[in-house]
Amino acid sequence: MSKPTDVRVVDAALYFLPVRTRVPLKFGSETLTRVTCARVGVEVEDRQGRRAMGWGETPLSVQWVWPSTLPYEPRHERLKRFCIMLAGAWKNFEQYGHPVEIGHDFQLQVLPRVLTEANAQAADPMPWLAALVCCSPFDIALHDAYGNLLGRPVYETYGGQYMSRSLADYLTPAEGSDIDFRDQYPDSYLVTEPPRELLAWHLVGGLDPLDAEELHGDEPDDGYPVLLADWIRCDGLKCLKIKLRGNDTAWDYQRLLKVGQMAVNHEVEWLTTDFNCTVTDPAYVTAILDRLLVEHPRIYGMILYVEQPFPYELEAHRIDVHSVSARKPLFMDESAHDWRLIRLGRRLGWTGVALKTCKTQTGALLAACWAKAHGMTLMVQDLTNPMLAQIPHVLLAAHVGTIAGIETNAMQFYPEASRPEAEVHPGIYRRRHGCVGLDSIRGPGFGYRLDEIHREDLGVRQDL
Repeated sequence: MSKPTDVRVVDAALYFLPVRTRVPLKFGSETLTRVTCARVGVEVEDRQGRRAMGWGETPLSVQWVWPSTLPYEPRHERLKRFCIMLAGAWKNFEQYGHPVEIGHDFQLQVLPRVLTEANAQAADPMPWLAALVCCSPFDIALHDAYGNLLGRPVYETYGGQYMSRSLADYLTPAEGSDIDFRDQYPDSYLVTEPPRELLAWHLVGGLDPLDAEELHGDEPDDGYPVLLADWIRCDGLKCLKIKLRGNDTAWDYQRLLKVGQMAVNHEVEWLTTDFNCTVTDPAYVTAILDRLLVEHPRIYGMILYVEQPFPYELEAHRIDVHSVSARKPLFMDESAHDWRLIRLGRRLGWTGVALKTCKTQTGALLAACWAKAHGMTLMVQDLTNPMLAQIPHVLLAAHVGTIAGIETNAMQFYPEASRPEAEVHPGIYRRRHGCVGLDSIRGPGFGYRLDEIHREDLGVRQDL
């Protein structure tokens, strides 16, 4: 059944914004020193002919979305070309509906076809995760445009007043469950009063120097901290995410121990571990956790959860992980492309889901609903989101409710990239007292307040 508020996409614009890191960021076996952010404008029209524009942005983090032995640049160029292909596909997708309805159907009907076309002549095919990330700025912009057209914050539009389809049209409960998604909408699982402040998790990368002994002499002298203790003091950090290797037990244990001891000394409250998706045997993780429990129980107690130790492709690597989740909450991240994979993960022993807006706003909302309905805990993880990408990112965490705050690390790796946005939204681009503040986000859509952000150069609009 249609709604008078239904819209369709009538135009799309695509820009590529290059960003360089101030310090390197390690992803698995690769290192990120630069990234291209895809910024998208989507124009929508309702049945009365009224139009509005919305914006979305996502960093195309090649090393994360597409781990491969291929050189960086060919993958980078293919991601950009795929974004251009998607822009044309979105412009030609004439379906009316709510953004969740349109976004869901586009991902089901169009995105696989475009990916197949893009991979037709490729020896190394682009993975689904990469396709989702390229699709996400269009999907985010669609949600923003819808809120702008209605003159309402977009999170106020995720109910039956605006949506024709209930969650039962998208989600299937776990086998044996008595959950009934009929007459439920995303707002059934959103926080009634979202917090205006979130705990901020700092990323301790595998290449980040912890103390003066680990400095190489080529670190930036740009007014921002370099050493971990300086970051903790500067930003009042209370939460640290520790990147580990996942294939070197001795290094991982010592890294975890050293960061943990620094955390204790500086009154950090929580830690989490990220094993880089390289572990294939749960015993690798449990051995480290068990040793830590015996030798350093306080540091063990500070670990709030463990993030995605195992390979991305959950269907290909159906590893029973109950032994890990029996020790600590275990969160899916790279494997959690959609609610169906979350359903599989839950059967295998995963207890939580790390959401990301870079897998689309639509997908994040539906995944959050399925996970919360089945008692799984949520977190919102970062893709080192700068500029506009940061705003939907923090709003998702505030509205779905997480185990503790949000990971946010763009201020570590390219703080100057967001300077124009930070002048309007200082609280979300700078961590203070260990938190980010959302008070500046207001108005329709995602509350970007774009007319107040003076970004002089968006680069060249791509020829679609």
